[in-house]
Amino acid sequence: MNAPLVPQSPAARLVAAFLGGRNPRTLRAYSQDLEGFRAFVGAGDAALAAELLLSQGHGAANGLGLAYRTHLVERGLAAATINRRLAALRSLVKLGRVLGVVPWTLEVSNAKAQPYRDTRGPGRAGFLALLGALAARTDAKAVRDRAILRLLYERALRCCEVVRLDLSDVDLEAGVIAVQGKGRSAKEPLTLAGSTVAALGAWVATRGQDAGPLFVNLDRAHQRQRLSGTAVYDVVRQLGEAVGIRARPHGLRHAAITEALDRGTDVRAVQRFSRHRDLRILLVYDDNRTDLGGQVARAIAEPDAGGTA
Repeated sequence: MNAPLVPQSPAARLVAAFLGGRNPRTLRAYSQDLEGFRAFVGAGDAALAAELLLSQGHGAANGLGLAYRTHLVERGLAAATINRRLAALRSLVKLGRVLGVVPWTLEVSNAKAQPYRDTRGPGRAGFLALLGALAARTDAKAVRDRAILRLLYERALRCCEVVRLDLSDVDLEAGVIAVQGKGRSAKEPLTLAGSTVAALGAWVATRGQDAGPLFVNLDRAHQRQRLSGTAVYDVVRQLGEAVGIRARPHGLRHAAITEALDRGTDVRAVQRFSRHRDLRILLVYDDNRTDLGGQVARAIAEPDAGGTA
């Protein structure tokens, strides 16, 4: 005889509806975000955490949300991480309002982001050191990782742009790749330096001409699967550790943009290289590169030639 069905609580049904129909990557991200809130409130599972939040009432729930934001800030998490977790909570409560579980929404605002605090990255010397760590190796992983490094630095690609590349996006003869940039729906052709073309050519020769992802896993368990952003992050981080520097994929992009500015390249040309839509972001790079604010601070603090300090 079948056991009787136990009705789910409204909060449990809400969480199931919130997570239902998501692609695996989004489902994993939202589940992690809800898990963070569950751990904060000490609930047994995500449904109980949601029930605790929803049962508070409008004011108390927003107070709990504010306390959670403070907790995340005090943990030293990046603003982007904090805001993603808050967005997940707001979306959950918004769906609860749509479904009639609560008559209100969560109004806790995001943490203030401080983007581009460190825009220098490991520098060109750091990039060359990472390449040096691979110089004596000819195995398939080294060939693949060398091509990834050159794309991250010599073309200033974002990590997500690298992992999205397919073999069909590469035209070695023309020295061009087609990249789907951040916030863009269509791919755009980007011209490559000769050293980048050579590294890609070596990887394609090693990889083979089968259609599919350009950069793939090489371990037996996941062979031929698209390389993930986390895997690229680990590749760069581990190479950095091998040569004694802190290296991250986005740091290589930062280093390339800073190097371009250091060489006196016109800022509009650098904008075409970096593909930043807002020129003001490059001005942040430029200020961090030269510390213009610090120069002014020192200048105005100096005593007048005929006076005293």
